[in-house]
Amino acid sequence: MTTQRTISDIRTATPNSVGDGFIGLNAFHPQGARPFNPFLLLDHHGPMQVQPTNKPKGVDQHPHRGFETVTIVYEGALEHRDSAGNHGKLFSGDVQWMTAASGIIHEEKHEQEFSRQGGQLDFVQLWVNLRAKDKMSPPRYQDIASAKIPTGTLPGGGQLRVIAGDLAGLHGPANTFSPITVADLTLTGGQSETITVPADHSLMVYVLSGQATINGEPIERGQLALTNVDGDTVTLSTASGAKFLILSGEPIREPLAVYGPFVMNTREEIMEAFSDFQAGRMGSLS
Repeated sequence: MTTQRTISDIRTATPNSVGDGFIGLNAFHPQGARPFNPFLLLDHHGPMQVQPTNKPKGVDQHPHRGFETVTIVYEGALEHRDSAGNHGKLFSGDVQWMTAASGIIHEEKHEQEFSRQGGQLDFVQLWVNLRAKDKMSPPRYQDIASAKIPTGTLPGGGQLRVIAGDLAGLHGPANTFSPITVADLTLTGGQSETITVPADHSLMVYVLSGQATINGEPIERGQLALTNVDGDTVTLSTASGAKFLILSGEPIREPLAVYGPFVMNTREEIMEAFSDFQAGRMGSLS
């Protein structure tokens, strides 16, 4: 028997920009309280208009340690390269899942041809925490093409796409260190769907576009609904159309130490991360 979760909070994302080419909203970040566990950050960049240029904009090389970054492109194109030798281009529907773990240096920019032509860019970046035992694992890179991501039509007609984990009979292709689900759901006018997740997992829903309700409570683009762990379902409905990002996972109940691009368990580990980065032990980009 399923039980509907109650909504603990609905939060509105705040304006945010990263580097010289990513403008949008931040729904949450690693500092402060941790109701988003095991997720650490959600940036929604776009929709934004990119002006044509021969010099791609974005974020220059920078380090990470102790977590994973997940980039989901909905429109436009991005390009990535890192100190582990990975180089990838992401187009509409593609996903990049980068495990920084023990340490990596990377850069993220508008894809070169997209930059020359200009156009509309819309993407989400997530930070996903790693358990202490996995934080110093070797870096890993997963380039997930849109065609490899399973999609399905739900009973109410909604279109579901599962990037990681299991939801509504679909299994996402991303390999994860702990049980999490990352999926997006598109509803058109008048549609309603009930989503079921494990009763002991966290669950939140971010509205990528449109207006909707979650368990009858209104929510719109740029807002995030947090749920209590008191059931296993939520119902999403819309009168005019909406698109959602669904994030669920097993909480990581460990201490957290955060400073800039490093997310570890203790202050000493943060200091070690800075030392390793400054000494070049996270590699380099030429």
